[in-house]
Amino acid sequence: MSAKKSGKKSKDFDSNIAKNRSATHEYTIDERFEAGMALQGWEVKSLRDGRVQLKESYVVIKKGEAWLVRAHISALLSASTHVNPDSIRAKKLLLHRRELNKLIGAVERKGYTLIPLSMYWKNGRAKLEIGLAKGKQLHDKRAAAKERDGQREMARVVKLN
Repeated sequence: MSAKKSGKKSKDFDSNIAKNRSATHEYTIDERFEAGMALQGWEVKSLRDGRVQLKESYVVIKKGEAWLVRAHISALLSASTHVNPDSIRAKKLLLHRRELNKLIGAVERKGYTLIPLSMYWKNGRAKLEIGLAKGKQLHDKRAAAKERDGQREMARVVKLN
């Protein structure tokens, strides 16, 4: 007898690579976009090992192209000898032209900021979720924390009943 196999591939790895946890605390995210990244081989290997930080990174638009700046991808010790890895080089983001035009308009005219929210695998390719965001004031951060605590307390009461 043979075991029946399902048509789906088994996931050997977690699809989530990195998450920018401070982004939702510091900014209000109005819209989210998915972008591909132009990466070098050693960077992909490092991503598979989870050696990336998005905490201080941001997205800039230069000459009609989006670039991920200051995202730190640490090189593996087994990186190739003929490649000089630069851990914080700018990475080109791959977006559709209409998405780029929308982002350019929002950043230049409306005062928005582009921040990376998370990095993940999709169909074997590394994707970056970027957010069109505005910075929060201190009182906004306090109000969000108060609301979050209230929801946590309500969930605790419901759970007890």
